[in-house]
Amino acid sequence: MPPNKPLPDGPGLRIAIAGAGIGGLTAALALAARGHTVTLVERRTAFSEVGAGLQLSPNASRLLTDLGLGPALRRVAGEPARVRIRGLASGRTIGEVALGAAMRERFGAPYLVIHRADLQTILLDAVRGRPGIRLLVGRAATGFRETASGASLTVESAGGRAETLEADLVVAADGIRSALRARLDGGALRPVGAAAWRATLPRGQAPGALQGDETGLWLGRGRHVVHYPIAGGERINVVAVLPDRRDEADWSAPGDPARLRAGFADAAAPLAELLAQPRDWLVWTLADRPAARPMARGRLALLGDAAHPVLPFLAQGAALAIEDAAVLAACLAGAPVPQALAAYAAARRPRARQVQRQARRNGRVYHAGGLVAAARDAVMARLGPARMTERYAWLYGWRPAEPTGA
Repeated sequence: MPPNKPLPDGPGLRIAIAGAGIGGLTAALALAARGHTVTLVERRTAFSEVGAGLQLSPNASRLLTDLGLGPALRRVAGEPARVRIRGLASGRTIGEVALGAAMRERFGAPYLVIHRADLQTILLDAVRGRPGIRLLVGRAATGFRETASGASLTVESAGGRAETLEADLVVAADGIRSALRARLDGGALRPVGAAAWRATLPRGQAPGALQGDETGLWLGRGRHVVHYPIAGGERINVVAVLPDRRDEADWSAPGDPARLRAGFADAAAPLAELLAQPRDWLVWTLADRPAARPMARGRLALLGDAAHPVLPFLAQGAALAIEDAAVLAACLAGAPVPQALAAYAAARRPRARQVQRQARRNGRVYHAGGLVAAARDAVMARLGPARMTERYAWLYGWRPAEPTGA
């Protein structure tokens, strides 16, 4: 192993972040904005996200705007007017959730949809433009060590070359299979018996009724589909969730389109036509585990999926990681590292657990059948678009509080 390699000199703390996904990139920007020096380590050598969209609700979009990314987001993100909820087999409209202007007026920030690659590009461009951030690619985080006055992160290249980065603290943002989470919480991932299929297609190939500037949500027993325009409105992102008993968690396994179509053989005509268009589907098996206990200790903090994977029934995986980044940066403002990270953990774990619980509940509601589904449909119809939105005021209206002291 080569000698310990110091991080770049600079004001504030020296922070090493493992993982340059949405959470890690946002954390680097938020921390650098407060005067810290950041080294961001990523195991991949190239950044690409194929066939994936994500939703940025107001609790996340306002934080990205606060980091100066608003103009870049407006160039590539969409802002759906509503979520239209339909019966998967009947095609009947069950209810709506007000987005668009209603979200801006109620929560002071937009509800955006964006291609994951576009958001990653925006974040990477901002990171590369910050003199206080160094990005190291082709290195995987393999170890963490804490001393009385600092910490070190061991990273290893694909060729097996190891090096050690010295820091004041380490942030593990290295995803659902984090190599560092076990230092704080060894809880195992638990498959939930379902898989999400994802694809994109040119907007013009979608059925005319599904080409509008809105999010579509189709609910059926044990299954659902979500779709919305991305890439500046040029493509439509589709996510279909089906029962699946495989236990591997693979973000990019190829899926057989025939298998997907068989799983939605009873779908209403417009949905069936939409699902028949993409030739290439990527499948990942859904897995769950509670938020880490604790999410931080000493000089190590977990962030994003490394801390709290969120099932995709609330569209909050990326948003929660962005929230983590903002709170971590705020907690490190002036407090000693161990106390600051304890404050971060205390602030984030209750919020993460609440979001995880609601996502699990949404999954049960989305996939209900029989009388439970009938009752669900009646409630959605009775509430109407505005009150459907208001049910999530606790989520979308969240803002980070500046700490008064650790």
